[in-house]
Amino acid sequence: MKKQIKVVAAIIENDQNEILCALRSPDMSIPNLWEFPGGKVEGNEDIFSALKREIYEELNCTIETKECYHENTHEYEGFTIQLICIISKIIDGEPKPSEHSKLIWLHRRNLPSLNWAPADIPAVNKLFKDIQPSD
Repeated sequence: MKKQIKVVAAIIENDQNEILCALRSPDMSIPNLWEFPGGKVEGNEDIFSALKREIYEELNCTIETKECYHENTHEYEGFTIQLICIISKIIDGEPKPSEHSKLIWLHRRNLPSLNWAPADIPAVNKLFKDIQPSD
C-alpha cells in the first residue's frame, strides 16, 4: 500500500489580485514544478496551524488562514497525497524562498502558463475557472 500524505497549501493573493507560486527546487521530490507553498500536516496538527507553521518555515512570513478552497487526492508513483488548498493572506513579512528555487506573483488568468505539480493542477484549474469579469 502506498504511503498516504496529508498536505496543506496556501493560496495567497496580494492586493494586485496576483497569487504566490513557488518553484520546487531540483533537490525536492517532484523537482522543478510549480506549486502553491505549504507542506505536510504533522501529528495532531489541524490544517490551519500546519499551514501557518509551514509558511513561516518555508517563506519566513506570517499568514492568516481564511477558508478551504479546494481539496483533492492525487496518486504519485510512490505515494498518495491529499492536498488541501486554503485561501490565505500575508499579515507580516515578505515571502522569501528557503526551500524553493523561485517565487513569483502571477494573475489567475496566467496560472495555466506554468508547469504545475500534478496534485496542484485541479486547484489551478478551479482558480482559473473562478475568474471574475472584473479580474
